[in-house]
Amino acid sequence: MPENETKRLSRLTAILTQLQTKRLLTSTELAKKFSVSVRTIYRDMRALERSGVPIVTEEGKGYSLMDGYRLPPVMFTETEANALITAEQLVLKNKDASFVREYTAAITKIKAVLKYNEKENANLLAERVLFSHNSENDRTSTNLSSLQLALTRFSLVQIDYYSPDTNITTLRTIEPFALLSTQENWLLIAWCRLRKAFRTFRLDRIRNLAILNEKFEPHNMTLLEYFKISQNNS
Repeated sequence: MPENETKRLSRLTAILTQLQTKRLLTSTELAKKFSVSVRTIYRDMRALERSGVPIVTEEGKGYSLMDGYRLPPVMFTETEANALITAEQLVLKNKDASFVREYTAAITKIKAVLKYNEKENANLLAERVLFSHNSENDRTSTNLSSLQLALTRFSLVQIDYYSPDTNITTLRTIEPFALLSTQENWLLIAWCRLRKAFRTFRLDRIRNLAILNEKFEPHNMTLLEYFKISQNNS
């Protein structure tokens, strides 16, 4: 197969992967990512449509895949698998039990699609990679996975939050905004309806958590903008 055709097939596959990971992509964005012209992206999209891929074109907005369409299982290169295995060892040191549980389940599915020799190499690598922090594998929270869902679905969350300074637990209704990781614990930035302001909550101090059916309006700022605002107010 000619080299140009090989590059095109590789690009078409990569475009499909991009379409599945993002809701809407513009031709300009794709052209820049793959270092080709916008006209080339137009031709690629027509080629994908002719091959049966249900691409939805929104005039003036971009491209997306029809709801419900899924690509076949992704095959990983050995170096990609190694990166994921290394990340697994780091995750296993995490202090949130729900995060460890969900990642371990995901990595098991990933290992299942590896070739036999790649799987053997992945298991060897897992035995030879060590992260020293949290050497006792302490688990101090269990709510990260639930908060991730609440954050992306804009669901209100009700928590019993313990303050060691006052030795008091208060009932809070919060709007999750961002999650931060430290070597010690996970932190949640959220709008607290009780305090009527953004607050930072340590996940290990959340005694009980319930995701409510009620939704909240997304906060119209990025995490970087939040930090800038916080610095100006400090």
